[in-house]
Amino acid sequence: MAVLAGLVPWARRRTSLLAAHPARVGVMAFALVILLGALLLTLPFAAEGGSATNFVTALFTSTSAVCVTGLAVVDTGTHWSGFGEGVILALIQVGGFGIMTMASLLALLVSGRLRLRLQLHAQAETKSLGIGDVRRVLLGVAGTTLVVELTVGAVLALRLRYGYGEGIGSAAYLGFFHAVSAFNNAGFGLHSDSLTRYAEDVWITVPVAAAVILGGIGFPVLLELLRRRRRTTGRRNWTLHTRLTLITTAVLLIGGAVLTCALEWTNPGTLGPHSTADKLLNGFFYSAMSRTAGFNAVDIGAMHASTLLMTCVLMLIGGGSAGTAGGIKVTTFAVLLVAIIAEVRGEPNSTVLGRRLAPHTLRQALTVALLGVGLVIVSTLVLLTLMDEPLEPVLFEVVSAFGTVGLSTGITADVPAPGQLLLIMLMFVGRLGPITLVSALALRERTRRYDLPEERPVIG
Repeated sequence: MAVLAGLVPWARRRTSLLAAHPARVGVMAFALVILLGALLLTLPFAAEGGSATNFVTALFTSTSAVCVTGLAVVDTGTHWSGFGEGVILALIQVGGFGIMTMASLLALLVSGRLRLRLQLHAQAETKSLGIGDVRRVLLGVAGTTLVVELTVGAVLALRLRYGYGEGIGSAAYLGFFHAVSAFNNAGFGLHSDSLTRYAEDVWITVPVAAAVILGGIGFPVLLELLRRRRRTTGRRNWTLHTRLTLITTAVLLIGGAVLTCALEWTNPGTLGPHSTADKLLNGFFYSAMSRTAGFNAVDIGAMHASTLLMTCVLMLIGGGSAGTAGGIKVTTFAVLLVAIIAEVRGEPNSTVLGRRLAPHTLRQALTVALLGVGLVIVSTLVLLTLMDEPLEPVLFEVVSAFGTVGLSTGITADVPAPGQLLLIMLMFVGRLGPITLVSALALRERTRRYDLPEERPVIG
């Protein structure tokens, strides 16, 4: 009885701790959904032929789907049955939408109201500015997701039906599956060659790229653009976050496309055989996919090492905050770049677009970036010891997992079980790590009522 009496206060402290740190609840929810998805995928009827899939493969696939990555150790279209593909599609949708966002939306639809704790969890996941914004944000996220996925799915289905002779049911299924995968930046495809067969089809590549870009810039930016568009057409009313996200995204998209075309223009294994227009199209498509999506229309394994390194940089940066993208996020990259420019100029404060950045924002950005780089370096070292592969494909695989991108040079299926577990950890941390870390840092902020003596160590 004494032991039970001692457990009651401990349980209460744990409950209050979870309530005080909503991001931790999101981590636990993601872990439970991943485990449930893995158990469903191990069922015999989840795979073609009725043979049960081993648990590590099922766990890898479930993690990749929930964390909207797209890496796969088995071919999605041939290994999994219709039931298995349906489970993967549901995991992608839930993972991209957000576990706590989905739970909050369901509660809102069923009961018409949200409890305070559920509002806090949804606020942490969607980056809502205040509790009063949660209801509007939830409905906005749901509406945006539905409109984009249905629109892109319809375009793809029509193209597959009338351009490639697919049956009505098959075209609708393929179109909707790839639309959901694209908007959620998952990169799962039902063809063994991803989208290589459509490399010269603008009616396939452009809608997929558009869905990826929209999902990757983040729901806060999408909702603000829609809200401002209804009220005013002026850009001055956009928040700093929205402007930084849009500008950095545009620069990375254009820069990635230019570098891809420049580096791969004459490569016979990638862009070389295509016409000039198709080279430009595939350069842009690859730039959009390498940010966080995972579809490919050219053979990545045939790319030059310089292109792979450039891609690693784009994958590490990722997309916008509170969206379906991974990486350290474009705003983190932009804040660090602004801080470097300010230091080079000798300015006392970091300013951008007429605003001064708070010091704690700079510290958070530096913490997220350095921890991400450190995790990539350590994981690459570990995977190199587990595999007899060169540095380039191993580093590419690790960054792709951490950035929840899903691109691969073709070595994913050859990764041994310990390496698969490492990639599972990277996908999980890459999807939830930055969100949880920043939320934890923000919650731990406290005011110091005194300053220590200042001293400058030698730098450089």
